[in-house]
Amino acid sequence: MLDNVIQDSGFASLMQKNIRELIILFFEKEQNFGILCSIENVSFDPKLPDSINSEFRSLTLFFLAGYTFETARITDDMLVFEAGFGPDNFGSLVSVPLLSIMQIIIDETPVFINLASRKIKRVVEKKADNHGVKNSMASFLSNPENSKFIKK
Repeated sequence: MLDNVIQDSGFASLMQKNIRELIILFFEKEQNFGILCSIENVSFDPKLPDSINSEFRSLTLFFLAGYTFETARITDDMLVFEAGFGPDNFGSLVSVPLLSIMQIIIDETPVFINLASRKIKRVVEKKADNHGVKNSMASFLSNPENSKFIKK
């Protein structure tokens, strides 16, 4: 029964519309947020060095705050933003398909969960584990520049 719903194209369209509208609302309210998404559906321009790319888990958490938030926009069916990675803050333009966003998070609390599996089926089949989220947070915190985005 659930499979009939989450694999339905109408349901996927509704999830995509909700993701888009929620992100636009956060842009309007200048609300920083995080996205948990399938890394296999994310593209980087320029491509990240293997030393950085190999650190990503199948589900990866990106925080949109500061410069990354300021550069973020929705283009077609993608969330696009600039971000720096690794100890040298390697800059790249990140493009995330909206339907590959599994969760939208504010202050460590999921405010949206996407269950659609129509277009990006592999994302739903992979389950998030705490290790992936912890490793993403550790990667985020390993860059001293990011410490200013953490609430104290």
